[in-house]
Amino acid sequence: MAKLQVHQFPCLSDNYGYLIHDSESNVTAAIDTPEIEPLNAALKSQGWTLTHIFNTHHHFDHSGGNLALKAQWHCQIIGSKTDAERIPGIDLLMADGDSFDFGGHRVQVFDVSGHTLGHIAYYLPDDAALFSGDALFALGCGRLFEGTPAQMWHSLQKLLALPDNTLVYCAHEYTQANARFALSVEPQNDQLQQRAREIDALRAAGQPTVPSLLGIEKATNPFLRPMSPNLQDTIHMTDAALVDVFAKTRQLKDNF
Repeated sequence: MAKLQVHQFPCLSDNYGYLIHDSESNVTAAIDTPEIEPLNAALKSQGWTLTHIFNTHHHFDHSGGNLALKAQWHCQIIGSKTDAERIPGIDLLMADGDSFDFGGHRVQVFDVSGHTLGHIAYYLPDDAALFSGDALFALGCGRLFEGTPAQMWHSLQKLLALPDNTLVYCAHEYTQANARFALSVEPQNDQLQQRAREIDALRAAGQPTVPSLLGIEKATNPFLRPMSPNLQDTIHMTDAALVDVFAKTRQLKDNF
């Protein structure tokens, strides 16, 4: 089996688009459709033909290009079964725990509701790749527009269970701001302090901070760390239930 190729490109103001490609089967999927022109330019630059769209959720900066791209490329659109009415042009409906084949690569689907209801993430275990949309960011998680803190913490626990070597391809370049917040709630985390310095250097050089390793997220991302004694102490939630610590952390971020 050929190694999956991932092509990352910037679009809109702070989104990332992704194309994933298998050279043997000549299939190419776009992870969401944030902006049509950069996506088509990326396809052209690689010499690839768009065969699939994997939607994570319905927000316009993730599905706004679906119909135009489907009309242009006659590609298949895959999305959430529970949010099918809000995914333009959806063909294949996926639920939590489902999996499908993409050019010989197994793709597992997780329902990670919280940011929106019906948000899904795509995990390719043989390629150690997670496309998390707006559920999990580098050093962050999505704002809870539709779900509850309990739903989001349940969702994030599914991702916490994945191997440390998983590369997390999230949908936005929010990492520098996320690092500032993370340091405010877990200031004694040495690994976080080092990561924040590395992020500042990358952004100063105009480089992306995405993808990130899940193992590093587990060690530094406050939304994956409600069990941290330093975080609990800093936000005055010592020995509280983890879901309550998560909820307080999310509330603090909303007002940061």
